[in-house]
Amino acid sequence: MPVRQQKPQYITDDQGNRVSVVLPVGQYQELLEDLEDLATVAERREEETVSHEELIKSLKADGKL
Repeated sequence: MPVRQQKPQYITDDQGNRVSVVLPVGQYQELLEDLEDLATVAERREEETVSHEELIKSLKADGKL
């Protein structure tokens, strides 16, 4: 189930302030993977881009396609 459709469960302190969130392990792992992907995108945002055609040509030249 997508994260936005889940109803989060919170752990609160004595004053009722939310201090923690309880997540199913699978959902937690998905969030970690998403964070890793976002970090990779941020690290690579200054890299030069190539067109789809150039990528296909390069992969064929390397024998990967």
